[in-house]
Amino acid sequence: MVVGSFAEPYGEHGPTWGTRAPDLTSLLLMALGALALVLRRRAPRTVLAATCAASLTELLTGGPRAPVVMCAVIALFTVAATTDRSTTWRIGLVTMAGLTGVAMLSGPLPWYAQENIGIFAWTGMAAAAGDAVRSRRAFVDAIRERAERAERTREEEARRRVAEERLRIARDLHDVVAHHIALVNVQAGVAAHVMDKRPDQAKEALAHVRDASRSALGELRATVGLLRQTGDPEAPTEPAPGLHRLDELVETFRNAGLPVEVALGQVGLDLPAAVDLAAFRIIQEALTNVQKHAGRDATAEVSVVRVGPNVEVTVIDDGPGPGEDADGAREPNTDGGGHGLLGMRERVTALGGSCTAAPRYGGGFRVHAILPVTTAEGGTA
Repeated sequence: MVVGSFAEPYGEHGPTWGTRAPDLTSLLLMALGALALVLRRRAPRTVLAATCAASLTELLTGGPRAPVVMCAVIALFTVAATTDRSTTWRIGLVTMAGLTGVAMLSGPLPWYAQENIGIFAWTGMAAAAGDAVRSRRAFVDAIRERAERAERTREEEARRRVAEERLRIARDLHDVVAHHIALVNVQAGVAAHVMDKRPDQAKEALAHVRDASRSALGELRATVGLLRQTGDPEAPTEPAPGLHRLDELVETFRNAGLPVEVALGQVGLDLPAAVDLAAFRIIQEALTNVQKHAGRDATAEVSVVRVGPNVEVTVIDDGPGPGEDADGAREPNTDGGGHGLLGMRERVTALGGSCTAAPRYGGGFRVHAILPVTTAEGGTA
């Protein structure tokens, strides 16, 4: 502003220097306007009002024209860069009209002088440039915020998937280990009891122990194989167990001394893999609990039927169980164990179904699960 105040724009051969000099009032107004700009980021509107006041004072005092209005241009740019668009244009139009109008009507120069047009142009460009800078900053901040949100969402999704996978593997391991180890325990006890008196029966019991342990190893290998990397040639390729292996499962319990009756309705062979596996695991866990808790003379019944869009799985037994009280209520876990019923409910809930496990009236225990099946038309119960 000080340098510009020494220039004369109307020289014979263009602008000339040194033909005029600012007076003391103009120098004071330029100094005050420049000092006010120091606070433009803290109080942009107040600074704009102060610089506009200094500019209007210079325009009304007459004499050689000093570009004090440039401090108002910088202040208007700051206001536009720190507020919204509608406020920018309201304040910008008021500033442009006020400064230009005073310069044209009350200034020492003719209304059409280029200095007056320059005030209008500079204030308009300041408002437009400030609005563009604000828009650019908002755009960059939005991109940055979107990227950070996407990163957080990706990390949360990864953690959720890891937690779900760990829970699923834990359920599978529990089902496999609890079932086969319970059978091995029963058959080993039978073999130890009849080893001396009936070696043939003991040999048969040990054969069942061998078969159960072999099945346990196979299922453990298949479950652990899920942790292998994709493309590993040693990864298991056999299908997951389902209702097609129900007869094999029931036979293992019968060999362990648990009479089991099976009623398999027209379930169909087109069950989704998740529903098929869940039904198999529920029956496996329920029969394992019968084997462990229901007592020696207990019998079990398994029913799998298709009811509308659902598959209903029911396992009941008539054993009193070692943990049953005088009213016939059996404790779910009398050995301080663990997660069988919880795992069944988690499997069913994950499919959108329901599962109940409670003592039966008159003795015994009942497990009932309703598993929704995706229909051929695409609907899901």
